[in-house]
Amino acid sequence: MNSVSVNKFRDNLKSFVEQVVTEHAPLKVTRRSGEDFVVISADDWEREQETLHVLQNKDLMKQIAASLNSHNKKAGYRPNQDELSKITGI
Repeated sequence: MNSVSVNKFRDNLKSFVEQVVTEHAPLKVTRRSGEDFVVISADDWEREQETLHVLQNKDLMKQIAASLNSHNKKAGYRPNQDELSKITGI
């Protein structure tokens, strides 16, 4: 993560905000008092919140682990060609 002083951030606010939004990379802003903060785009923030929600949901994580396990064992459900065609719209 890139880091910049609060003074430099303030002086170049528009360019730093554009950088954070277009590059989808958070920016750490440092302050002399030691209380730093991070600037992140709204889209990235929402994605991080969704990820945290999934990771904190024990039942959902169990379902994901079970699904991955059955996939690795090639034991999961396999749709036939007709079902695949309906799913993909081909």
